[in-house]
Amino acid sequence: MSSRIEILNDGGYRSDGRRQYELRDMTFDMSEQAGADGSAIIAHGLTQVLVSVFGPREAKMRSQTLHDRAIINVEVSIAPFSTGDRRKRARGDKRILEFASMIKATFEPVVQTSLHPRSQIDIFVHVLQQDGGVLQACINATTLALANAGVPLLDFVCAVTGGVHAAAPMLDLTTLEENDLPHVTVAVMPRTGRVTLVSMETRLHVDRFEEIFRLAGQAGSVLHKEMRAAVRERTKGVVDAMGSGLRTSDFAEDAMMDDT
Repeated sequence: MSSRIEILNDGGYRSDGRRQYELRDMTFDMSEQAGADGSAIIAHGLTQVLVSVFGPREAKMRSQTLHDRAIINVEVSIAPFSTGDRRKRARGDKRILEFASMIKATFEPVVQTSLHPRSQIDIFVHVLQQDGGVLQACINATTLALANAGVPLLDFVCAVTGGVHAAAPMLDLTTLEENDLPHVTVAVMPRTGRVTLVSMETRLHVDRFEEIFRLAGQAGSVLHKEMRAAVRERTKGVVDAMGSGLRTSDFAEDAMMDDT
């Protein structure tokens, strides 16, 4: 069956003018959200996600308290105006619950929960606009929000979606591309090369999967530089506002492992 749109033209360009491996423009906003300990708004092209983090704080329910580490709670909401179908998704929607479960599973090995026993970290993910790569945007925004909240992490988590058109691998897909192509979302920890998430909702030939997997890892390193720069810029603003004599680079990496 032929595609409804021209995914890749004869010149090697996609419908939005990008090349195969070219990522969409990214913007980051780590300014404070009312009441949150840390927050971040990230946009991959037209896809936009807001994440707010509360905690670590005392666990609300004693039955859920763990004596040796913090628990992580994730809630996802999708704005009804975020997509063309205007379908309102309730908190119990299967798709929303899957997203929350994947985000929680992605960050549980990364957050140093043992440093905050008997506490909880609440992550609220709000999808504001959708145009492909929603899961990758949720994960990347969560990384920045956790860092902004001062939650200690083993590493950044950087996610990207990859797909295949004919024999051509492509990165950072739009909705039109996701609807037509087999694709996978991969989240990596760039410093160690460890993979924290592989989410594949469509069939992808094993040979193609290996190539996409490798490319996604490389793209994660590119994202890492952009996201790390955003954290440094945010921290510099905080330090300048405090009038502190602290070296910005030291303060910026406080919630992260050193680059060694």
